[in-house]
Amino acid sequence: MANPTFLDKIAQVILEDYSSKMTQTIVVLPNKRARIFLMEALRKQAAQTIFAPKIISIEELIQDIAGIRSVDAVELVFEFYEVYLSITEKKNQQTFELFANWAKTLLQDFNEIDRYLLDPDKVLKYLENIKEIEHWSVDVENRTELIENYLSFWKLLPHYYQSLYGHLLAKGIGYQGLIYREAVNNLEYYSHSLAQRQLLFAGFNALNAAEEQIIQQLLATGQAKVYWDADQAFLNDAFHDAGLFIRRFRQSWKHYKFHPFEWMVDDFAQTKKIEIIGTPKSIGQAKIAGGIIERFILENPDSKLDRIAMVLGEENLLIPVLHALPQSVNALNITMGYTAKNNPAQILIAKLFKMHTNALSRSGESYVLYYKDVLDILTHPLVEPYAHTKMLAQTINRNNYTFITHKRLYELQSHPNKLFGLLFQKWENDATAVLQSISNLLETIKTNLGNDSDQDKIAKTFVYAVFKTINKLINYYARHQHINDMQTLHVIYKQVIDLAEVSFEGEPLDGLQIMGVLESRVLDFETVIVTSMNEGKFPAGKSQNSFIPYDVKRELGLPTFKEKDAIYTYHFYHLLQRAKNIYLLYNTESEGLDAGEKSRFITQLEVEKQPKHELTHEIYNPVLPETVYQPMVIPKSESVMLRLKEIAEKGFSPSALTSYIRNPIDFYFQKILRINEVEEVEENIALNTLGTIIHGTLEVLYTPLIGKYLSESDIDNCFKLLDQEVLKQFKEVYKEGEIRKGRNLLAFEVAKRNISNFLKLEREDIRNGAAIKILELEKKCEGRDLLHSDLPYPVKIAGTVDRIEEHNGKIRIIDYKTGKVESGSVTLKSWNGLTQDIKNDKIIQLLAYAFMYAPEIGTQEVEVGIVSFKNLRAGFLPFQYKEEREGVSVVTETISESYKDELAVLLKEILDPAIPFTEKIN
Repeated sequence: MANPTFLDKIAQVILEDYSSKMTQTIVVLPNKRARIFLMEALRKQAAQTIFAPKIISIEELIQDIAGIRSVDAVELVFEFYEVYLSITEKKNQQTFELFANWAKTLLQDFNEIDRYLLDPDKVLKYLENIKEIEHWSVDVENRTELIENYLSFWKLLPHYYQSLYGHLLAKGIGYQGLIYREAVNNLEYYSHSLAQRQLLFAGFNALNAAEEQIIQQLLATGQAKVYWDADQAFLNDAFHDAGLFIRRFRQSWKHYKFHPFEWMVDDFAQTKKIEIIGTPKSIGQAKIAGGIIERFILENPDSKLDRIAMVLGEENLLIPVLHALPQSVNALNITMGYTAKNNPAQILIAKLFKMHTNALSRSGESYVLYYKDVLDILTHPLVEPYAHTKMLAQTINRNNYTFITHKRLYELQSHPNKLFGLLFQKWENDATAVLQSISNLLETIKTNLGNDSDQDKIAKTFVYAVFKTINKLINYYARHQHINDMQTLHVIYKQVIDLAEVSFEGEPLDGLQIMGVLESRVLDFETVIVTSMNEGKFPAGKSQNSFIPYDVKRELGLPTFKEKDAIYTYHFYHLLQRAKNIYLLYNTESEGLDAGEKSRFITQLEVEKQPKHELTHEIYNPVLPETVYQPMVIPKSESVMLRLKEIAEKGFSPSALTSYIRNPIDFYFQKILRINEVEEVEENIALNTLGTIIHGTLEVLYTPLIGKYLSESDIDNCFKLLDQEVLKQFKEVYKEGEIRKGRNLLAFEVAKRNISNFLKLEREDIRNGAAIKILELEKKCEGRDLLHSDLPYPVKIAGTVDRIEEHNGKIRIIDYKTGKVESGSVTLKSWNGLTQDIKNDKIIQLLAYAFMYAPEIGTQEVEVGIVSFKNLRAGFLPFQYKEEREGVSVVTETISESYKDELAVLLKEILDPAIPFTEKIN
């Protein structure tokens, strides 16, 4: 039989000593969770059916004694703000948002003062004196208004405290400290009302002054007994923090001068197997924890997992751990809640707040929405299947709507349903109305979800968690109507949602137990797995969330970080106390966001190693693949070969050829599978869009001049039409995109300047006597067949040429480039490997244009080249073949034949069924 747990021993005491007065017995435990385990221990030991004693937590007892209802942190801030407004001069009153920043810290201090039964006037006057001393160097008559206001704030603290205390008492509500103070004041009455009933306090460690006074008084009247769970290894060591509080109580309580101390045990020094495992990052810990469980199941196929506890030092490890558990875990109990921060319904409401608060903050009467905010909501999984807005999202993307007025949005969605209406109805500066609208929205979403799939049931649970939070806010605002602006509502919502959790369902007494550190109090397990054993996580780091300085806390007996560390130390060692197999996991990374030094608890276990402890230390590193990424290789199937033949008949474009050279997989996706890029809103004009605008403008300006020799007056007319035509092209290409401000206005001006500079270059060329005649613009060449002995069939080369002109008797084929191109990019020194290097992409394109257009030119000399709008000073950059020093800029028959041979090499590779499409990794 397994060693008895602490709760087993408590159950035994109850059955042996209190069996005749079970209904008169009240068992008080540190938390509610332990109640279930104590009931189970009683059930197992009871020989017959009995009435169980009343089992409550310490907080429930204190509330019973005080007769006051506890309020949550957010409601408390609301109540405090009411008090603050009632006693602060109108001119000095702060908004709720500013007030809340310091009120939460001050309330924390009020709570500590009350829990430790200190004189509030004395403590708060002490703080005032400290602040006065800090400003002693400034003479009273020389103090600024800022200093006076600052010091007057500290003078008002006792007034704030007394007013809030009285205000809450009158309502029968209170924060924890107030309830403790009132419980002490009401203790004598409660003690008389107990009559024959007996209290059993079990499993406590750290107690505040109020708890100490209550327990000691009940001990003195013989109405209570206390059972500690103290191990002699910690209690007899004057320096061990795990026994800090219980040592203090044993020495200072009068009760223990005349009565025995119960219980001191010797469990920690017994045989234990402790494995300390370090691994990089948090996910590694989750994987190892899952692996430990899997190994246990394989080695003990008939054993249950209910004697195994997985204690997570960090809450955000919960989901990775659940994913890492083996499939054979068929039952588990999760005591921790799943934080609402990552709840899909919460994410939707957060996006809704963002969209509407941004719209309210924009100036102007029209309610203007930002496209990203709108699309974020339209594509949310709780909205997209039910709002029927697929066409609306496509319209926004296709037409480049950056900002959309509320009116325009409803015009684009011609038949909005109820869900759409609730999402996009205007928010006014009325918090209650907005909250009611969100509540209605969540109800509508719940109605849309079914009951058939597990996914829908989980989604409903998430929606319900947020729904409860919103309704709680509606209640707050109904009682406190003076706080009514959107910004404050948003701040309060973010605070409240942080406290909201989605509870997991499970059988608490069956299966693997997953919990946080505090949930493990009083409980004992045979196997314990603890994660995040790093400084700052376990134990938690120092945090000074208080206006009371450290030395003042020490003097007044308030808890400091030392006491908080001692509490963590007790929890940790209590977890290990009766465990036989212990796994302590920590992150080996000492730097980074999710890192820290190895926990001092691990070092303490190593330094103070007990003789019967078998302690091992291992470092686990993930198995890294030899290659980070395996390039994609796609063989050419029969259907792929048919598609290639189809392209060969229609025509390979120069850009398709360079796409293959750049990366064969890109060619496969774009040309074989015909996968286009997803259409998205271009918030800032992309380079390819800018290029389209420049091409389009030049085409319109020069089209009337096709077939004639250009004159200076022709170029002057182009200048006159420039602004109007660029704007028109922007509207055509960029649709509803915003071009009147920001980067897009700069892009608009860049496009005008580029075209203007090009026209100036053209005019200068004409002035210098050049005879320029436009032959073609945006010429679509239907294609020319490449016939070559290396190819299995004729392959057509087709594409569009930007401009063909006659320049001083020579034919020029011109390709416009909006990027920067140097002359070296269009100069070829050797034909070897032309189609193997992507640096030759511009040469391949230019010679392809010459090849396509050759039949129409005949014997006339041809130059092909680029006009680079970022290098206009260089003018026309012709293709040149430089085998030696002298370059040839005219495309000769020899150059044409050599190009065809190289092109055939590339096409042969593309059309070869034995050569797969292999991804190139840069």
